[in-house]
Amino acid sequence: MRAVAYTHAGLSPDDATSLVDIDLDIPTPGPRDLRVAVKAVAVNPVDAKVRRNAATETPRVLGFDAVGVVDAVGSEVTLFQPGDEVYYAGAIDRAGSNAEYQLVDERIVGRKPSSLDDASAAALPLTAITAWELLFDRLRIAEGKGEGQTLLVIGAAGGVGSILVQLARQLTKLTVVGTASRPETQDWVYALGAHHVIDHSQPLSEGLARLGIAHVEHVASLTHTDQHYAQIIEVLAPQGQLGLIDDPGQLDVMALKRKSASLHWEFMFARPLHQTADMQQQHVLLNRVAGLIDAGVLRTTLGENLGRINAANLRRAHALIESQKAKGKIVLEGW
Repeated sequence: MRAVAYTHAGLSPDDATSLVDIDLDIPTPGPRDLRVAVKAVAVNPVDAKVRRNAATETPRVLGFDAVGVVDAVGSEVTLFQPGDEVYYAGAIDRAGSNAEYQLVDERIVGRKPSSLDDASAAALPLTAITAWELLFDRLRIAEGKGEGQTLLVIGAAGGVGSILVQLARQLTKLTVVGTASRPETQDWVYALGAHHVIDHSQPLSEGLARLGIAHVEHVASLTHTDQHYAQIIEVLAPQGQLGLIDDPGQLDVMALKRKSASLHWEFMFARPLHQTADMQQQHVLLNRVAGLIDAGVLRTTLGENLGRINAANLRRAHALIESQKAKGKIVLEGW
């Protein structure tokens, strides 16, 4: 089967050897595995991070978003059957979706939204899982609740922010304030449903003050947390909550003590990586998101389709991700 892999970590996506086209054997499903014929994939910051930092002795296939059709199933599979259209984000410790066929545990797979084409659906799984777990599992905001409270989403125009803004606006009563620094990304965040948008290149407290907001009860910091950390502490309400997904080099957690604030880290790969007892919740939430998409409550966060799945186009996607100028999700479709 065709696949795209990296063989040496740390290479720039401008280097033609940073991602290469290869041929691999078609894999055999384990007991709980689906073998999926991959139709479309999305590219995420984690792809670029792994390519840059994770040394490998053999070609490693990346890709943490996929849409495809179930081709074969393992002996203990009960949730799907061959021919089902599915979408999922996969597991960080298994071969990724940048291949014609991929093995994935059925417990972290959802049915593809029937109202979306493959590319539009591929934009959703990783960010939908991350945003859902961050909002409902980590920050513990209950659906339909949050009236009188504010959620500040830093980096709201990115992949996770684009779905988090929608979930918070549609499924809670929170006041949603997103941050974005360019007119086109600010317009994007407003279109996704944010009540307000402020510029994170300017002091957060000043942007919030112009809205008449002195403090926020919840902060979802999705990018550059280390750069914004002091400002986050300043605007966070006493007994507030800070959730983050990025990898700041250093955080002074003692700064949270004076406000009795809590810190929550979201890592959507934790459930499959550790085979947690509630791992199947990712299957449940992906099906819920598919239902919300098909009902018109949520919309895809597809930003740009770069064409066929091959090394050249994936290098372009990685370069765009690393430029930090992407709006929404970057997808590739077909072989």
